[in-house]
Formats: sequence, structure tokens, C-alpha cells
Amino acid sequence: MLEWMWIGWIEFDLLLGDVQSLKEKRAVVRPLVADLSRRTEAAVAEVAWHDLHRRAGIGVSVVASGSSHVRDVLDRAERTVLDHPEITVLSARRGLHSSED
Repeated sequence: MLEWMWIGWIEFDLLLGDVQSLKEKRAVVRPLVADLSRRTEAAVAEVAWHDLHRRAGIGVSVVASGSSHVRDVLDRAERTVLDHPEITVLSARRGLHSSED
């Protein structure tokens, strides 16, 4: 039986707390990216708002043989971001596709 590859992603638009400079932003974003990477074992990157000190766009992507595993990883990523009280989630957008799509 042929199994399909599943690709999932979640993109967070974040408002950072009391951040006054890009240097302070890095001090918030780097640990968040590391925490997401460690907890999800997925690819994580800052993907938007590089030049604004109070906004960040973080993307998480995962590839797996089962859609349920992909959903579990994306759920874990969302919980991880929500566990950081210094960050306000403005939006979180998800996508899930199979290699058959």
C-alpha cells in the first residue's frame, strides 16, 4: 500500500511585549525559535517583520507520513507559543497538504 507524504505548516503573527529595539526583539525571538524547535522537532524560522521591533512572524513546518502526526506537531507548536506570556498571538494560520494534492 502506498502511503502519502503529509506537509504541514503554521505561521504565527506575533506582537512582542515590552521590546524597545531590534536587539531586544532578538532576545525574545531566538529563545522562542529554539523552544519551538526543541519541543516540536520541526523546522522553525523567523519569516516576517524582520525590521519591526515589536512584531515577529514565526513559521513552523513538518513533513511526516501521517496527517495525524503533522496535526499533533502543529498543535504542540501553538501551545508552545501560547506558553510565552511576553508574546501576544495576533494570528495563527495553518496549512496541511498531502503529496497527492
